[in-house]
Amino acid sequence: MLIDMSTSRPATPAATTAQSRRTHDDAPDTARLFARLITLEEGPERDAVRDEIVTAWLPMAHRIAGRFRDRGEAIEDLRQVAALGLVKAVDRFDPERGAFESYAVPTITGEIKRHFRDRMWALRVPRRVQELRNKVRLARRELAQNPGAPEPSVADIAAHTGLTEEEVGAGLEALESFSTLSLDAELPAGDDGYSLADTLGGPDASYDVVVDRESAKESLRRLPERERAILYMRFFEDMTQSRIADRLGISQMHVSRLISRSCAQVREEALGRQGDRS
Repeated sequence: MLIDMSTSRPATPAATTAQSRRTHDDAPDTARLFARLITLEEGPERDAVRDEIVTAWLPMAHRIAGRFRDRGEAIEDLRQVAALGLVKAVDRFDPERGAFESYAVPTITGEIKRHFRDRMWALRVPRRVQELRNKVRLARRELAQNPGAPEPSVADIAAHTGLTEEEVGAGLEALESFSTLSLDAELPAGDDGYSLADTLGGPDASYDVVVDRESAKESLRRLPERERAILYMRFFEDMTQSRIADRLGISQMHVSRLISRSCAQVREEALGRQGDRS
């Protein structure tokens, strides 16, 4: 078969450049607008040209936002974030460095990813854990896309992603940690549901008693034997000051003074030691 070479013409550099810039239907030719934008000073005219460029490229920003749908964020919110990234790309773009699309796509994508990283997590987690979560989530989707495919195991996900099983485990935990659970949320428990708050313990005053006793032990040992005996009878045997006075052969007033003085000494020494530790 003969081919008429006279009808086959190589593409011109201008045509090739135009084709590389128009890789998508939503990639308009705004080279003229950018050339004009860089010549304008701040003011209404420059703002109008800038708005025209943003409007022209907005469908592309919406297309990029659509890649991140079904990840827990409303598509309209994602489009708003993508539009913000588009504005940043327009403001920072240098026409001498190449096609705008090549610069805008990673800028907009990065803005959306930053939104998920910084705004969507209820708790701040390391970026590495967020990346593991995304890899594990995509791997589970790819491995389970065939009809009837079983739930992929940790080993399956590790082999698919090249991660270690420990890293896969961290990613799986992060899948369940994207949002927090209210303490009032009802948990399933047979017929009678109960809230997460019902599973949490309350403050235990006994711990404070243990701390106080341990703090007072050393000071009590240093008291004279009679004062220790008086405190024991008063606070452990629950004897009245009058009974203690009768047993020791001293006045009730003297017993009261000894108790007050001993307690003050123990309290002062115990608080002084706690202050030294802090």
